[in-house]
Amino acid sequence: MQLIKRIFDFYIFSNIHVALATFCLAKITLLTFEYQENEVAFFIFFATIVAYNFIRSYNKFLIKSWYSDSMEANKNTIIFIALLSFVIMTFIAFNLRINALIGLIPFGLFTLFYVIKLKGITKTATSLRMVSGIKIFLIAFCWAGITVLFPLINYNEIFSMDVWVVFLQRFLFVLVITIPFDIRDLGHDEETLKTIPQVLGLQNAKRLGLFLLMLFLGLTFLRTSITYEQIRIELIVTVISLLFLVKSKNTQSKYYSAFFVEGIPVIWLILVLLE
Repeated sequence: MQLIKRIFDFYIFSNIHVALATFCLAKITLLTFEYQENEVAFFIFFATIVAYNFIRSYNKFLIKSWYSDSMEANKNTIIFIALLSFVIMTFIAFNLRINALIGLIPFGLFTLFYVIKLKGITKTATSLRMVSGIKIFLIAFCWAGITVLFPLINYNEIFSMDVWVVFLQRFLFVLVITIPFDIRDLGHDEETLKTIPQVLGLQNAKRLGLFLLMLFLGLTFLRTSITYEQIRIELIVTVISLLFLVKSKNTQSKYYSAFFVEGIPVIWLILVLLE
């Protein structure tokens, strides 16, 4: 039993689970626009492992102790997986369109400067993560760009109204599922971060999340190509996201957000595949 727990913890805290979430979101995008290929989704999976391990290793003193302790205990294995992921990501990149890879550059820079301090953002050198009020929006923008725009650029999809609606929906979805993480970190994040729960309070943050989910669902009806099954699936995803949002609290289990909330995209993809 202890071995299973160690494997499970490693799966989560080595960022394989979050990589699976981005893989699922990219795959949902491709299936929505009727592309069956998997190369871009796998590229995003391995790139996420590299990026998140870089971010969390660089910021290990800013994350919760149980997270940093798990990373430290598996340091060598995590480094090996990150390096292996980088090699596989690079190999896949040779099969992707150059314009898609160029389109990734802004998101790569956002990731880099999310942790590396710059002068000019504020009076003192700081990273994008530490700029008051923008962390959650930066995460949502990057996830939406990487899991919606990047895959479609690779397949030369014309950026129609439907593409931008899906992009905005993805942005709103990621905003909402990030709120439970900010609620979890209420007692840990510096007050200068000005996260949504810090600014609005716990209950108002949840109310905002409810409003964003209603907006997410409402945008579905603006898409010119939409089926009843897609509406039903996005309604289910909305309800599941709302339930996890409502139940979130600052004393939540370490698995609540890191596994269950982060796993909502997995449920979403399963629903799409079962359609």
